[in-house]
Amino acid sequence: MSRSAESGAPRPRVTAEDLHLAVQLAVAALREAPAAAWDGKAGSLEWDCWETVEHLSDDLFAYAVQLAPATPPLESEVPFLWESRRPGGPANAVHADRAAGPNGLLQVLEASGTLLVSMVRTTPPQTRAYHVFGISDPEGFAAMGVVETLVHTHDLAQGLGLTWHPPAVLCTRVLARLFPDAPESTDPWTTLLWATGRAELPAHRRLATWRWDGTPRE
Repeated sequence: MSRSAESGAPRPRVTAEDLHLAVQLAVAALREAPAAAWDGKAGSLEWDCWETVEHLSDDLFAYAVQLAPATPPLESEVPFLWESRRPGGPANAVHADRAAGPNGLLQVLEASGTLLVSMVRTTPPQTRAYHVFGISDPEGFAAMGVVETLVHTHDLAQGLGLTWHPPAVLCTRVLARLFPDAPESTDPWTTLLWATGRAELPAHRRLATWRWDGTPRE
């Protein structure tokens, strides 16, 4: 049980609209990147910025297809072929055509995000599907999509020289849903970066490993 539940306060739900907002804000921010910057590393990741957007697009696509079958899988991912284009690159089912340039890349990101938004909006809330961090429900997959979008856009902003500070309400909602043991008195965005191993947080050791808990909660 989360601390919000223990105190009697309702947990803020993560919705398809939250995911839509996160994706739209990310796409708008990334459109400001200089065309020459996409081959640079994305923050602390080993991938370049182009590959990181492909990875993010792939995450959103993968979450959407987990919810799509009439009987979603509970023991494995839907078996698309995930493969890397180079040694050390992300293993994706989604790859953008480099000939389409950064605008095409961001179109792939927006399309993948919209697929997940649509699945969250239309999938019955009692549906359950497999994820390696716990069998989850549509709200859980929406929250995962928001986290992926916010933190990978952070990685990208570092590599592309952009400013990125998402709305606190998005961070608060996904922390409550996926990281219920995270501190509640600290800045929500910094706390989300801490919970995903990307930032320091006063009085809390930096996380070398981390995972969320995607299992449904009331």
